[in-house]
Amino acid sequence: MNEHRPEEHPATTPAPEDETPRRQLDANSLRGLAHPLRMRLLDELRLHGPSTSARLAERTGESTGTISWHLRHLAEHGFIEEETGRGTKRERWWRPVRGTITLTATEFTQDPSTKAAASVYLAENLRRQYQLVADALTAEWEGDWRNVGLVSDWSNLRLTPTQLKALGDELAEVVARHTPDPTAAPDPEARPAIVQIQVLPRKEPDRP
Repeated sequence: MNEHRPEEHPATTPAPEDETPRRQLDANSLRGLAHPLRMRLLDELRLHGPSTSARLAERTGESTGTISWHLRHLAEHGFIEEETGRGTKRERWWRPVRGTITLTATEFTQDPSTKAAASVYLAENLRRQYQLVADALTAEWEGDWRNVGLVSDWSNLRLTPTQLKALGDELAEVVARHTPDPTAAPDPEARPAIVQIQVLPRKEPDRP
């Protein structure tokens, strides 16, 4: 899961032990992740489970050597780890490190040394998000899975910064309430779902 705020405010109380770990990107880790192929590889592992460089090469159309290089890069920065006890020395299995990646965009977009990396990361993340939606909209669905999704927007709200942040926090809490317990047996009728939330201020032509 990825989470991005123009301003990220740290929690004032300790997180429960069973809460998903949160990783705040710093300049070094941002540079390590801000590459279209590395971001795609991390997505592949998160969405489809552990894999090898050969399997990932087949899915991405890249060479095994290129995939292996980028996987090692992700591992060096702590985004993925080797799944021990599986595979061989010549066939290593990789899995994503559990946790939510958070980014305080303004920390990097105002710093010339990290602005480019932040721009790549944000643009690629947005492209991938909308690609997931496009794929879902064009897929063939049957039975109860037809017409159960929602794509909507509310672009004319007028809120203060405090109200806008509160709205985003409340929406995230709703998603958390509907997130299944990862330790429980999955419902056999359940499918993977996409939930995307964008809560942002909108520039007006006549205002700064």
